[in-house]
Amino acid sequence: MKIPTELKHKPVIVSEEYEKVDGRLALNTDAKGLSLGLAQWNDRGKLDISAKIWRHTGEKWSRQSEEMPLHRALDLAILICRTKLVFKERYFKNEKDYPNYPLLDRIGVQGGAMNVSVCTDNEHITEDIELFDKCLREDDEIISERLRVLGRILKELEII
Repeated sequence: MKIPTELKHKPVIVSEEYEKVDGRLALNTDAKGLSLGLAQWNDRGKLDISAKIWRHTGEKWSRQSEEMPLHRALDLAILICRTKLVFKERYFKNEKDYPNYPLLDRIGVQGGAMNVSVCTDNEHITEDIELFDKCLREDDEIISERLRVLGRILKELEII
């Protein structure tokens, strides 16, 4: 399925047929493509690049398609990596090992810091942490494969 080019987001680089590789949802997902392009929120004279997940209902392109600035996509990748590390370490650490719990980490970015915290406002947080951990372990092969690819590309870019 071809990603539309007549909408406000203007694709420049695309990954079509994303439904074939959408993790555990592969071959059974409404996410049909990914694109990097000119953001739909661009104002005259001001351009931003955005990443977009294109969703299709089977009949039409969905309003639930998501667009975000590239730095947010990278922030999500950072959050995923840090979370994966926290859950990997959780069998060797507990709340007492995090002196500012529920704050797990502060990751320096852009002269400030992105907080990584446990969501204590969630009234089912204890059970949800266990379910999250189970899902993370079940999807480890899918997630780790993508992280290895990301690491290889970062090395090619001479960033790491």
